[in-house]
Amino acid sequence: MEITAKKWRKMLRPQWRKALWITALAITAGPALAQETFKIGIVSFLSGQAAESFGVPAVNGAKVLIEAFNKGQAPAPYNKPGFGGMKIEAVYVDEAGGATKQVQELRNLYEREKVDAVVGYVGSGDCLAVAPVAEEMKRFLLLYDCGTPRIFEENKYQYVFRTASHAAMDNVSLARYLKARNVRIERYNMINQDYAWGQDSRKDFMLAMEQLYKGAKVEADLLPKFGAGQYGTEISALSTKPADILHSSLWGGDLQAFILQASARGVFQKQQGVFSAADHVLPALGDKMPNGIILGARGAYGLMSPKSALNDWWYGLYEKAYNVYPVQAPYRMAQALLGLKAAAEKAMAANGGKKPTQEQLAAALRGSQWESPAGTIRMALGDGQQAIQETAIGKTRYDAARKMVVLDDIQRFSAECVNPPANMKSEDWIKAGFPGAKCQ
Repeated sequence: MEITAKKWRKMLRPQWRKALWITALAITAGPALAQETFKIGIVSFLSGQAAESFGVPAVNGAKVLIEAFNKGQAPAPYNKPGFGGMKIEAVYVDEAGGATKQVQELRNLYEREKVDAVVGYVGSGDCLAVAPVAEEMKRFLLLYDCGTPRIFEENKYQYVFRTASHAAMDNVSLARYLKARNVRIERYNMINQDYAWGQDSRKDFMLAMEQLYKGAKVEADLLPKFGAGQYGTEISALSTKPADILHSSLWGGDLQAFILQASARGVFQKQQGVFSAADHVLPALGDKMPNGIILGARGAYGLMSPKSALNDWWYGLYEKAYNVYPVQAPYRMAQALLGLKAAAEKAMAANGGKKPTQEQLAAALRGSQWESPAGTIRMALGDGQQAIQETAIGKTRYDAARKMVVLDDIQRFSAECVNPPANMKSEDWIKAGFPGAKCQ
């Protein structure tokens, strides 16, 4: 007996008929309904001494910002859902484990996870290791933090970008802040980590001091290893070397440990603490942070961020989600993702609304500028691959009524005042006496 299509449908149970209908609809309409995605690999410290005060807050910033992007809830001009209508998917990777491990993780993100871009890296050693690999693979890489100027001053890249200023800005602004306040300095001590970030920070501060405090003498010059955690020997050395200031670029768990240990032995009662990148430990230390420490945040971040509608939105978004205000790391992550969104949507517009290629994405970001919660970010150095931005320095004071550390006597420095011009390396610029610097 021939079974017609009509009879066959009647023989099926109702739930089967419904399932077949849904399947047929999905097969017919699937490609038209599917939303194209933009996949990002996000790398930061999720374990180890750098996680609590730096890596995890950065990832938290990425999570709330990506959620807002996907819902189209960011302020204009960032209010188009996702990246130009493409849904953003994120894969999070722990930066702990060293440079060799991070090179393999980077390859995995591109080859196995098929990400469209990687945003990451705090450690300068990690950045120096992964940047040439991304370039060799011709894959888009955004360095959101690491500080060493060597990335773009010693190499040329097409696919690698850094969306925040490098460490020369941090140390030049510290020295300018001290000079602007007529701080008397005849002798100074230093403690910096013994790897690219600490070595470069030490060098830039010494060179800036040679320009602004001619004749000032270095006493203790200490380089403990990254992740040391215990600083009894170094604190003893500092105690035997009287000085007017103590300069340091320690960060993360190392910085927290040093402050607690040095405070207990009265180090900051004898010499003025001057820290280039310390704002991120303020929420955790609270009343254990000594008063009167002069510090920077590697940008106009957190308690030193500028007043703007974008910053008000971002600050409130993060604070509501995590019950703490955003500091350096989430600010830097936010400006990287905002820059990536602006570049992706610019490239899509030039590509007829289609998802951009790696080359189109790089071309859109190169030499561009965009607004961030910390002010204007301009890709002005490294042939348009390296950002400059304004920064700020302030002085700590514990506010018992508010139960938090606040920053007083804040001074802002324009990007052109504390960053080298495009035609000079940082070291040469500082040695030459900051030619072309534009300071108010």
